[in-house]
This record gives sequence, C-alpha cells and structure tokens, in this order.
Amino acid sequence: MNMKADDEGRAQAVRRLWAKRGFKIHLTAFAIVSLAMLLIWATASRGDYFWPIWPIAGWGIGLAAHALITFGQWSLSEAEIQREMTRGQERAQQRVPPNPNERG
Repeated sequence: MNMKADDEGRAQAVRRLWAKRGFKIHLTAFAIVSLAMLLIWATASRGDYFWPIWPIAGWGIGLAAHALITFGQWSLSEAEIQREMTRGQERAQQRVPPNPNERG
C-alpha cells in the first residue's frame, strides 16, 4: 500500500472516530437534559400532564437519525472503501498515458 492510500485510510479512520465521539457527546447531553426535564416535571407538576414527552421524543428522533448516520447503513464499511479504492486503481491503470508528441 502506498503512502497516499495510508494517509487517506488514516484520515477516514479519524473522521469515523470523531463521528463516534460526537454521537457519544450527543447521547450524554440527551440523557442529562432528559433527566433534568423529568425531575422538573416530577417535582413541579405533581404528576400532572406529562409534558417532557414532547421535547424528549423530538430530540430522540434527532438522536436516532444521528445514530443511523454514524453507525448504520449510511456509514461506509471498510469493504466498500476497499472496493472503491480497487476500482479507482483499475481505472487509473486502464487510462492510456497521453502521447507527448500528439497535439490536441
């Protein structure tokens, strides 16, 4: 494997790690804020209308989308990356180098 491919592979790995870290931060914030809303509801509402369901559900949908993008079908698998790299190398080998004596 050449140096450029190693650098690109490392860059992709770093992007995946940042994406996973971002999701963990998002999940932690969701849990803390959801617990805070539940505590506020439990202490201030005395069991009245369960209003925290709306912000928790809305944010939960966004969190689920974030999880799907980070870990789900929209994430690139290593096999897909390798397959695309192989295709690119094959295309590069099939190209005929330009003839320096030809004028275009």
